[in-house]
Amino acid sequence: MASISVTVELPPQQSDEESFIQHAVDLLSQQIWCWGRDILRPEGNWLLEMGFQRLEPPTDDRKTSSVYCLEIPNNRRVVLRGYGVFYGDSKRGGVFLPRYEYVPKYTEHSTLDKPPWKSSDLPELKPPTQAQKTEYRTLVLDLIDWIQNYEQDIIDKLGVEYRHSSLEGWDNGKRTIIPVEDMAYEWEQIGMNHFDFIQSS
Repeated sequence: MASISVTVELPPQQSDEESFIQHAVDLLSQQIWCWGRDILRPEGNWLLEMGFQRLEPPTDDRKTSSVYCLEIPNNRRVVLRGYGVFYGDSKRGGVFLPRYEYVPKYTEHSTLDKPPWKSSDLPELKPPTQAQKTEYRTLVLDLIDWIQNYEQDIIDKLGVEYRHSSLEGWDNGKRTIIPVEDMAYEWEQIGMNHFDFIQSS
């Protein structure tokens, strides 16, 4: 009997950078979902309890969700949107972390001229120049550190079972699910390894 040769095409392997970015995208996307659940927390909007300011959408655009802004010590601020996170520092400028791309972009503006209802409302965002890289890296790591601390604070104050309940509805059988117990740790690892894997930064 003649043998039959079958060629199996394996999917191309991701580079270390691609794998890192995909994991970061999965983590950030899950985090943004969790922020949305924190807003809808039955006992009260956790973001407001944390000191965030809620900006309601324009009356002619009720399909748009509210913008949440938090002023933090040393003239810094965090702005949360469904499509990403803006972080500004008056000494260094700002970065925007896009939900489905992850790679942060830089702006010299540390504040936003208007609420970012749409991504087009953000200031011009670019990769940092060589002269801007120190400021950029500090901003990125500070933002990641803020997210990590936020998530650890959730576990410490509201409990791991609350965070488990936050993921109800997130698991649609297709998404990568990061265990809630690991989210703060995973953000720590993202911060430690970000600039080792994302060479363009």
